[in-house]
Parts: sequence; C-alpha cells; structure tokens
Amino acid sequence: MRVLVTGSSGWLGRTLCPHLHAAGHETVGLDPAPGAHTNVRASLADREAVNQVFARYAIDGVIHAGALHKPDIARYPAEAFVDVNVTGTLNLLNAARAAGVGRFVFTSTTSLMISQEIRDEAGDAAAFLDEATGPLAPRNIYGVTKLAAEGLCRLYAASGGPNVVVLRTARFFPEEDDTHKVPSGPNLKANEFLNRRLTVEDTARACTIALEAVETLGFDLFVISAPTPFTRADAAQLMRDARAVIVQRFPDAPALYAAMGWELPRRIGRVYDASRAERVLGFRARTDFSAILTAIRRGQPPPFAHDATYVSPLVT
Repeated sequence: MRVLVTGSSGWLGRTLCPHLHAAGHETVGLDPAPGAHTNVRASLADREAVNQVFARYAIDGVIHAGALHKPDIARYPAEAFVDVNVTGTLNLLNAARAAGVGRFVFTSTTSLMISQEIRDEAGDAAAFLDEATGPLAPRNIYGVTKLAAEGLCRLYAASGGPNVVVLRTARFFPEEDDTHKVPSGPNLKANEFLNRRLTVEDTARACTIALEAVETLGFDLFVISAPTPFTRADAAQLMRDARAVIVQRFPDAPALYAAMGWELPRRIGRVYDASRAERVLGFRARTDFSAILTAIRRGQPPPFAHDATYVSPLVT
C-alpha cells in the first residue's frame, strides 16, 4: 500500500514511516519542514499543494499525523491552528475523496477530553476517560481545533468517504512538560505510563493497525494509551493516595524508584482507558508501567524517549 503520511518530519512521522516500510508499505511524506522521510514540502493549509500530491502519487491510504501541537501555542496565533489543524484536515479529506482513497487514519489527541475542571482535579475521584467521555470542553486552541477536525472526519466517513479511524493518542512527546517542573522529566514520563502516556513506537504501531482495519470499520474512534493497572473502583483512592494503590499493584516500585532518585505520584486525577482499542482494534501498547519497572530492575535505560532539547522541526 502507498501511504501518504502528513507530518513526516515530526516526532511521530520519523518513527511511523520506517514502521510502515517494515510492514511492507510505501510512504509519501508531506511536511512543511525537511526530513529524511519527507517527499513533498508543503503546508496542509495549501489546498492546491495537497491536491497535487494526490494527482502525482497513486495514494492508497492516508495517515494524517501533521498538526500544530500544544507547545506551538506559544509560537503561533490561533488562526494558524485553524489553518493547519482544521482547514488542512478538510483539504486532505476532499483530496482523498476525489481520488477514491478509502483509508484515512487521523491522529487526534486525548488532550481535547481535558476540560479545565478535569485539569484542576476539582472532583473527589479520578476521572476515567474513554471514547464515551463527554460533553467535551477542550481548554485551548489545540484541543478545539483537533475536536473540529474529528467532526470533519466523522462527517466525511458518513457521507461518501473516505472511511476514517480517529486515534486519540495519549502523550508520547519526548520534550519536557511545559507546565510541570517537578518531578524531573524522565520521572514524570515514567509516572505517566500509569495513566496517560505511551511510546512513539507504540503510537506508530497503532496507526499501522488502524490503517489496515479502517476499511471494515467505516468510522471509529479509539483512545490510544498504555494499558493502565487501575480500575474504576480505584478512582477515589487515586485522588486521596495514589501511591498506596500503586504499591498494591507493584510492591517493589518504591524501592526501584528510590534507586533512580524518583518519586511515585501522590495523586492521580485522570486515567485514560484504552481497553476498547484492544477489544475492537486489536491494539495493546507493548510498553507499560511494568516494562519500566522491569528495565530498572535489570539496570537498563527506561524504555521511552526523553529529550529535553527537542523542539518541532519547524522551529529548528
């Protein structure tokens, strides 16, 4: 299959394209920034450039991973998010439909499910978030535009195609969190595998599985995250004393963390439930919190990427 990959120079794209190649697919990379897997340098907001890609290449499927992301809020105006994330998605859907392309995977974000109330952890129990969570009230322009793009995908799948699978991915970025300075970046990432993170490699696997399944699904939407060890029965205690719940599941976690100079979270206010992706899509992340503890036991590096110096290729 020849797959158009948008955002081919970005963090996901540079992992996704080799993953697709290994699975036997060809890729055509589209990105405004140069990269090893980018064939066409253009903005998604440029409708004519998008149309030309479909006219030049015999595209069989699309994985739409290109976007302005949350860290870009400090760099770009709101209008740029609408141009790239909304109009760019519309341009791709129109071009795919005109070319008769039936497979379209859209990488969205779990961020759009986080209202200000959830972010503030205003309740007395952790929020378990899945595909049925709502009503949705994104708290920034990134979430608003990704939700609007999801709506376009749903509309097109229901009115002539292409078929679309939307993947609301948890965090997989390598850089430092732009809102939390404590604990350290690697410690924070390790903690997030309990409730809201996955690796970029697992994200690429999810995209590939969705691409191969989309024709039989028509339209569907999945939360994509590392499997959580928690259940909804843990929700109240996760807000009161998350460490106690973690120790119940992983008795040696405190000692392993102490050896790293890390700390376990004392409070967890949200948990992404990715179980439907496993049941329906057949995807389960390979790297979870257990894998992190196993790496520490073996004296190996943590099985996830951390790069405090990473910035978007459009910035570099």
